[in-house]
Amino acid sequence: MKGITLSYFLRRLGIFFFTIWLAATLIYIIPRVAPGDPIASMVARMTQSAGYVENSDAIIAGWRERFGLDDPWHIQYLRYMKNLVTFDLGYSLSGFPTTVGSIIARAMPWTIGLLSISTFLFFVIGNLLGAFLAWKRTPVFFKFLIPITMIFTSVPALLLALLLIYVFAFQLDLFPMIGAYGRGLQPAFNWTFIKSVIWHGFLPALSIVIVTFGFWTLGMRGMMITVEGEDYMTLAEAKGLNPFYVLYRYMIRNAILPQITALALTLGTLVGGQVLVEFIFSYRGMGNAIFRAIRDQDYTVIQGTSFVLILATALAVFILDMLYLLIDPRISHEGR
Repeated sequence: MKGITLSYFLRRLGIFFFTIWLAATLIYIIPRVAPGDPIASMVARMTQSAGYVENSDAIIAGWRERFGLDDPWHIQYLRYMKNLVTFDLGYSLSGFPTTVGSIIARAMPWTIGLLSISTFLFFVIGNLLGAFLAWKRTPVFFKFLIPITMIFTSVPALLLALLLIYVFAFQLDLFPMIGAYGRGLQPAFNWTFIKSVIWHGFLPALSIVIVTFGFWTLGMRGMMITVEGEDYMTLAEAKGLNPFYVLYRYMIRNAILPQITALALTLGTLVGGQVLVEFIFSYRGMGNAIFRAIRDQDYTVIQGTSFVLILATALAVFILDMLYLLIDPRISHEGR
């Protein structure tokens, strides 16, 4: 690609792999410094459901040996990194013999769908509102109304999700409270199932959009004000170009670039913010899987799901950096 040198590509590729290694190492360390033991927790849950588990100490010792939890930490770390390289994410500690890969395969499509829709909505809505908030020709009424719509930005997504459930699901009975699709339905590519998925995903997506779009509105407003003082804006106005053409072609097109970069960098945090939302709505996504894994101290599921999310985020940033020349032809990575 024109403008990208081999040295720049290799440098960015090195940063990409270093980011993955560092994140994978942190994922390995953090669950293990937390108090508690995953096998003991699993036996405790069995005891609560069955009332008594015979030879529980022997079961704990056997399972710890089965998963290699008694091996030295460096042996466990090397085995963990080797498995990541080969994408062998192992078995769930709390749901054996279920594999981590199967848990991710079941949860990832739901998270991708919910995240894609909510991201598209809050990015488009937030940036459009920010552009109109800074545009001089926007009616005063809309400039007064837009900040009012951002009241819920400071409310945590968890509390807003509970509020939406109470109002729209419990009081008005317009949307379902929990689930990703209706009970009794089997996943299939037909209108009945698709409509049920959209209906069940409306409130989770709305809770994410409402608490998120305000940040993009304020960011876009700041960038628009900066762009408005540029010389090419003065020239465009002096040439008598159509105001809407100037708004789109000159202002929004230049102000949106930092917003696109910020979107790639915040993909990981967006998924993190979905954890409690998905749990509240019993949505079948990665956030729900991560929450249950943390609750059950399931190291392998925590490591596998977190690694996949970090890998996806780092890959998105890397691809965006390579494609930035297509977004803005003024940018060049060639050496002087």
